[in-house]
Amino acid sequence: MCRDIVFADRCSIWILDKRHHTLWTKVADGVDPISMDASKGLVGNAVNHNKALIINDVQNDVRFNNAIDKKTGYLTQTMMVIPMENKNGEVIGAIQVINKKEDETFSDLDLKYLTLAASYAAETIGTILLLEEIDKTQKELIYIMGVTGENRSKETGFHVKRVAEYSWLLAKLYGLPPSECERLKDVSPMHDIGKIGIADAILNKPGRLDDAEMDIMKTHAKLGHEILQYSELPLLKAASIVAYEHHERFDGTGYPNQVEGEEIHIFGRITALADVFDALGSERVYKKAWDDERIIALFKEEKGKHFDPHLVDLFLEHREDFFAIRKEFADV
Repeated sequence: MCRDIVFADRCSIWILDKRHHTLWTKVADGVDPISMDASKGLVGNAVNHNKALIINDVQNDVRFNNAIDKKTGYLTQTMMVIPMENKNGEVIGAIQVINKKEDETFSDLDLKYLTLAASYAAETIGTILLLEEIDKTQKELIYIMGVTGENRSKETGFHVKRVAEYSWLLAKLYGLPPSECERLKDVSPMHDIGKIGIADAILNKPGRLDDAEMDIMKTHAKLGHEILQYSELPLLKAASIVAYEHHERFDGTGYPNQVEGEEIHIFGRITALADVFDALGSERVYKKAWDDERIIALFKEEKGKHFDPHLVDLFLEHREDFFAIRKEFADV
């Protein structure tokens, strides 16, 4: 739209990342996404000084960063850059148009039109960035809560990281849509959040739990569900499913509800396998880590019993990928 308003050849929308002091392209005609130091180039100059620029002889402007031209073979000759502000008057990025068509130069009237377009774009982009920040914050809190639950049982945060990576890979191999793969990766760290309601003496007991202690331990699945079930946030609703169903077994002998087969949500079936794989290969207060051959043998034996048989087949076929994840995020 901005390109057409001022008859320019190309248009880019740049977003300012204040945390990392970078500018990156939300939209960029004719090139792949770009990220650069926010202090560099004409866009950086406009953003840092919150001042619109009209440059009709770009190649002779000392502020021009020609790295992108060199990389793409494109020749930038004329340019306008308009900073975008959010509702609080803070600069959040800029709109850049390049090369006025028919070898003409940009005018003050072009600047007026583009400034108007930038104000509309800034309002929309500001809302998008706010929603993205809220979503990012939710995901960070979910991960932190997951780590907190695991730390109650003297496990490292790498456990929830590995389970998240295993779950994402299994979901992808299973054929879930990319958005669902990402959602499961985001919420699987919450699978044992219910452990915050279990006594330390049981969580960290060396050796096996007796029957009474095991009954108490099993309540963590229901506790996790109860903590999360009333949230209206899609991420926490998904986390509630994972917490509730990751100890169900494919043959219906799991807990807390003895659900069986595909009645168990796919998120629960995937997290069940991911969690057990990581638990078996990790040292815990009550056991040593199993070797890979023993782990593989157990999954073959539990195919169709504890675990979804199709998921087991996918895991076995791609076992080296799972071993690679375990190595990448190994406990230190």
